[in-house]
Amino acid sequence: MPHCIIECSATLDSDLLTSKVYQGTLDSKLFEPDGSDIKARAISYQSYSVGGFKTDFIHVTVKILSGRSLLQKTILSKSIQTRLSELDLVSCSVTVEVVDIERASYLKWLV
Repeated sequence: MPHCIIECSATLDSDLLTSKVYQGTLDSKLFEPDGSDIKARAISYQSYSVGGFKTDFIHVTVKILSGRSLLQKTILSKSIQTRLSELDLVSCSVTVEVVDIERASYLKWLV
């Protein structure tokens, strides 16, 4: 179920980031073992500022259905951090955020 949304500077390889975030989410063992419920996508930005400078950045927002414990959310963010740390990044701000989706208002259907 998780929706992994990666925002990053356009100088980074968004396909590689998507793969790393997907794998980190799978590594958390909080979702389907085959990864079939993990959705990951990236948005690259040409225009950005990090602390007033044009420094590379990665911000991952993982939206999950409410009900997970703080420990589970921490495991998820650290699993993603571990995979992203495998990259050869230089002067890059990296952040991961886990956000609850309220179950009562979430809808899903296939067309």
